[in-house]
Amino acid sequence: MQNSKSPLDENQISKIILDAAFKVHTKTGPGLLETVYQVLLAHELQKQGLRVQHQVPIPIRYDELVFDEGFRADLLVEDKLIVELKSVEKLIPVHAKQLLTQPRLSGRRLGILLNFGEIHLKDGIERIVNGLPE
Repeated sequence: MQNSKSPLDENQISKIILDAAFKVHTKTGPGLLETVYQVLLAHELQKQGLRVQHQVPIPIRYDELVFDEGFRADLLVEDKLIVELKSVEKLIPVHAKQLLTQPRLSGRRLGILLNFGEIHLKDGIERIVNGLPE
């Protein structure tokens, strides 16, 4: 599942993502629709030379079967890291569960949940690890 062509590891990519997210949040402020932040964050990441895919299907694999009724990752960066975006007043536990599901199903080792609805973006960041050394 993972692309070994990227010279950056998940932790390096996550730093670039967070820097770009802070830039977008500073320029736009909180409370816009999630899709606005998705487009702007993808743009900032592409400016940094990263490959970004939008709304990537993540199927469910079970008993050697593939069910396409899985999930969609808001952003997949460098085919390594899943970014789930929200624009809500406060994150709730189901948001973290949603993100935890995606790396587990896709075999990726790191996901980042960003809530652009927070006044201070730093209060709306969760990192979900799936087998990645801390």
